[in-house]
Amino acid sequence: MRLGLRLFLGFFLIVGLAAFFVMRVFVDEVKPGVRQAMESTLVDTANVLAAMAADDLKAGRIAEGRFAGDLARVRDHDPEATIWRFPKRSIDYRVTVTDARGIVVFDSEGRDLGRDNSRWNDVYRTLRGEYGARSSPEFPGSERTVMHVAAPVFDPDAPGTLIGVLTVAKPNRTLEPFIEASQRSILGKGAWLIGLSALVGLLMTWWLARRIGRLNRYAQAVAAGEPVAPPPPRRDEIGDLARALEDMRRKLEGKAYVEQYVQSLTHEMKSPLAAIRGAAELLQEPLPEPERRRFAANIQAQQQRLTETIDKLLALAEVEQHGWLQRREALDLSALLRQLAASVEPQLAAARLQLRVEGADSPLVVRGDPFLLRQALANLVDNAIAFSPAGGSILLGISVAEGRVRATVRDAGPGVPDYALGRVFERFYSLARPDGGGRSSGLGLPFVREVARLHGGEAWLGNRDGGGAEAGLSLPLA
Repeated sequence: MRLGLRLFLGFFLIVGLAAFFVMRVFVDEVKPGVRQAMESTLVDTANVLAAMAADDLKAGRIAEGRFAGDLARVRDHDPEATIWRFPKRSIDYRVTVTDARGIVVFDSEGRDLGRDNSRWNDVYRTLRGEYGARSSPEFPGSERTVMHVAAPVFDPDAPGTLIGVLTVAKPNRTLEPFIEASQRSILGKGAWLIGLSALVGLLMTWWLARRIGRLNRYAQAVAAGEPVAPPPPRRDEIGDLARALEDMRRKLEGKAYVEQYVQSLTHEMKSPLAAIRGAAELLQEPLPEPERRRFAANIQAQQQRLTETIDKLLALAEVEQHGWLQRREALDLSALLRQLAASVEPQLAAARLQLRVEGADSPLVVRGDPFLLRQALANLVDNAIAFSPAGGSILLGISVAEGRVRATVRDAGPGVPDYALGRVFERFYSLARPDGGGRSSGLGLPFVREVARLHGGEAWLGNRDGGGAEAGLSLPLA
């Protein structure tokens, strides 16, 4: 989670800073951009009006001629316009005309008649054949400015002869509502963009941190020697890393596993092989028939013991090496117990035992491997048969508690000695049968424990009050 938080903060910081600077650039460019567009419009307007004012200026009636009258009517006109939600109710242009010396001969507002404007940049540059424009305070000391754009007035009868300069002025404050609205729009949409980017970044960070966290937990479990399933396969770099870790785990565990099992198998094979060798050596000597049959039977019994040990060791090795459940399907554990009870009837008859099944009337569904669960429960029932006295009974029960199914096997045998209670699930540890029979391979209960672990459950074996033993599996309900 700390990694996810750092990733999110880093992503948000990068995106936030980038978006902030981009928005600042846009916001800062709105005002000059709008003013440049206004200046372009003023250039067109000034040149059109200069052409219209040429006749009156040449004739000396620029202040009272048609041109002045038309401008006066326009200034009094209400355009009744709405521009981008802002009403426009007046004409904001101011028009001044100077003669060829730069002296004001016409002012649409009637304020600066006779003033010498030849030193103002708009008139000064235009009189010299250049583009003239300027921005000046709206009045002395004001922070608001007015944009002035000039155009030359040429003699209509002598093209190219400059007879004056016409300047169109427009206060920049008339553009402020549009500039502010544009800036607010950019900031608002930018805020949505940053918020959306942050949300996407949060989701991506959560997704990435979740996958990295799962991979980290898997790596830690592997380092601790815990058998866990690898993360789900993905076609990306994290998926490749998970597969590489799993391959490494398999190779390392496989090598250690083989060494461990070779040692265990070697240890367990020593006793039966020694017994077989001794019996075989004796059979090479002349023996009475009863002795010969006894030694031959001993060889056969030890061979069966070796076969049983190898078979069960292979079965245990298979479930232990998986590390996780390879097959998982919904199955009715009650039905599985009923089938198991029917399959052991010949063994029960031979041992003169009775088996009762309780609680298996209604379906109890778990998810798992039917074969492994059947084998695990069969091992528990086999143990109960082996340790139950003739004429006794075995109870095979199933119940539900706290979202888990408990399958139990109870017998009426001698129970488990106190010294053995902590070792019954050890590999190759077994107890002598009460009827004097040989020991088992000691691999059945370890197999049961591994099957329980693969299914997310647990196995147990203990003594019952009043005598006998109880073994069982606890599994989560589907």
